[in-house]
Amino acid sequence: MGIYKSEKGKKAILSLYEKQLKRMNKKYEDIYIDTSFGKTHLIETGNMSGNPLLVFHGGNATTAYNLLACDFLMNDFHIYAVDTIGHPGKSAEVSLSPNNYDYGKWAAEVIEKLGYEKISCFGGSFGAGIIAKTMCVAPDKIKRVVLYIPSGISNAPAINSLSMMMPMIMYWITHKDKFLKQCMMPMAIEEDNITDDIYETAKLSIDFSKVKTGMPSNVDAKEIKKCNAPTLVMAAEKDCLFPAKNVIPRAKKIINNCTTYLLEGRGHMHFLTEEEQKMIVDFLV
Repeated sequence: MGIYKSEKGKKAILSLYEKQLKRMNKKYEDIYIDTSFGKTHLIETGNMSGNPLLVFHGGNATTAYNLLACDFLMNDFHIYAVDTIGHPGKSAEVSLSPNNYDYGKWAAEVIEKLGYEKISCFGGSFGAGIIAKTMCVAPDKIKRVVLYIPSGISNAPAINSLSMMMPMIMYWITHKDKFLKQCMMPMAIEEDNITDDIYETAKLSIDFSKVKTGMPSNVDAKEIKKCNAPTLVMAAEKDCLFPAKNVIPRAKKIINNCTTYLLEGRGHMHFLTEEEQKMIVDFLV
C-alpha cells in the first residue's frame, strides 16, 4: 500500500518538492540509503565543512519545505535532511507505527548508514518525536539535540484537536480553501503564520496523500533517561498539540541533560526570532 492517493497526486507533491529545493539557492545532493524498513532519501546541503546535523521534518510535510523553513541552519552545519519514511517525499512508502519505537530504530539505522558513530539532530513536531524515540533506542548515537515544538514528550489529548475536525471535513467535501485555513488556525493562532509554503505543502499533502493523524506517542521515562546528550527542548505556550505547560515540566523530569525554552505567546505554527534561531545554532555547534 502506497501513501499517495494517485500517481497524479504523487507527481504534484514531488513537483512542489523540487520547486522548493531550487528556491534554497544552495547546492545539494540526493542521497539514498537502504534500511531494514525501506529505502530512505536525504538531502545533503549546507556548509560541507560544518558540523554534521541530521534534520527531521514535521508530519505530512516534506524535507524540501522544512529546509526552506530552517534556512538559518545552512551556514553553520553540514546538513543531512531526511525524508521521513512513509510520509510525502522520496523515501519508501512504508508506514511505521507512531506508537512503538520503530521510528527510532529507523533513524538509528540512518545514522549508522551515513557513517557516523553519533550525530547531532534537529527536528520539529513529528520529527522531534522521531528523535525522542531514537534517544530511547540508540542513546549513544545522539551527540546534541534540539527538540522543537516536540511530539513524544507530553502530547495533548486528542480532544484538543477537535476544533480542527469540522473544518477539515468541510474541506474534504467542498475543497474550499477557507475551510482548510480554518482547520489550520488552532495551530497558527494568527493567519499571518500560515505562509504560502505551509499552506501549499499542507494542501497537496491533504489532497493527494494518506494523511497521518497519529503523532509519535510519549516516550517512556526510563528509556529516554538512557540518553545523556545535551538536549534543548523548545515548546510553545499556545500549542494545541504539544503545549509547553505539559512538555517543559516532563522534559525537565525525564531528560537527563535538558535545557528548556518557552516560546511565549506562540502556537504550533509561528516564526522564530533571530535571537531564538541563534540560540539553536549556538546550542548545536
